Amino acid sequence: MPRRSRGVIARAKGAPVELVTIEVPDPGPGEAVVRVLACGVCHTDLHYREGGIGEDFPYLLGHEAAGIVEEVGDGVTQVAPGDYVVLNWRAVCGQCRACARGRPQYCFATHNATQRMTIADGPDAGTALSPALGIGAFTDYTLVAAGQCTTVDPAAAPEVAGLLGCGVMAGLGAAINTGAVGRGDSIAVIGCGGVGMAAVVGARLAGAGTIIAVDVDRRKLDRALELGATHTVDGREVDVVEAVRELTGGHGADVVVDAVGRPETWRQAFYARDLAGTVVLVGVPTPEMRIPDIPLLDVFGRGGALTSSWYGDCLPSRDFPMLIDLYLQGRLPLDAFVTETTGIDGVEAAFERMHGGDVLRSVVVLDREHDGERAGVPA
Repeated sequence: MPRRSRGVIARAKGAPVELVTIEVPDPGPGEAVVRVLACGVCHTDLHYREGGIGEDFPYLLGHEAAGIVEEVGDGVTQVAPGDYVVLNWRAVCGQCRACARGRPQYCFATHNATQRMTIADGPDAGTALSPALGIGAFTDYTLVAAGQCTTVDPAAAPEVAGLLGCGVMAGLGAAINTGAVGRGDSIAVIGCGGVGMAAVVGARLAGAGTIIAVDVDRRKLDRALELGATHTVDGREVDVVEAVRELTGGHGADVVVDAVGRPETWRQAFYARDLAGTVVLVGVPTPEMRIPDIPLLDVFGRGGALTSSWYGDCLPSRDFPMLIDLYLQGRLPLDAFVTETTGIDGVEAAFERMHGGDVLRSVVVLDREHDGERAGVPA
């Protein structure tokens, strides 16, 4: 029988989020119901609320989550009830042209649940919800495709493990997978929020020799030094391009990660890289943004690569368990990304703190005393 659950929704563009009761269907073929334990408040959720990703309102927000598989549908073999999982938004299909070429991290047909969760009560009862990134995890229970569940070591607390579901993986992967940062390389990371800070950590993990953190917030730059940056650049005080060049022998960085996703920061990344260097765009632009006016001869003459990073070009089944193992070994400081925890009613306030730059990551911890109900019967 369907479950009733609390859920945080964005009903309209720019409107404050609401906590409502939703209905979560029983899992169908290839689907799973997951009891959410914790979910990070990611900037992508704010993009959804602001209409920067789509207009398929109302959205069920939240996607950076860890939890326990409660029930699976027919044909599901990769996970079972009781499994501790991190949710991912890249459930590879195994059949598209990218998968067939051995590049599942670029899968063009990732799976989401077929059924829709709905608003349970009031005048909008029965209204279908659009889950953020196909997940929708600011809720006690969520319905996902079984392939969106990645089993990891339960020794990692859900507040920490869930962060791999989006921001931390995006930043780490942008540096290591997309940018291919290696031992002794130089890297500049523009924007030191959660994603950018993860790129700094990833570069340190990969053995980069020069790691330059760029931001306009001194608090974030100081935090980047604590997490592995070797140098910082305050964009309010100096020319970013010239500063990065000066710190790299006048050449520019081997890799520049734009973790902001604005035309002006992308332009800085373009000119702050070395000849034949790589620019990685991992910050998410809004639809109206355009590539800045750069002479085509500069694109030709500088060579290298201009690329974007989708989800850190990760393969969740490979990368999530490995990164959790590194965390448990004390080699990956995931705890440092959790600035605060809050309840499910604290999402709107967490968005405000995000705007102010006061947090690296707020994490919603689900209160089990208020667990969802199954057909009106306490779970």
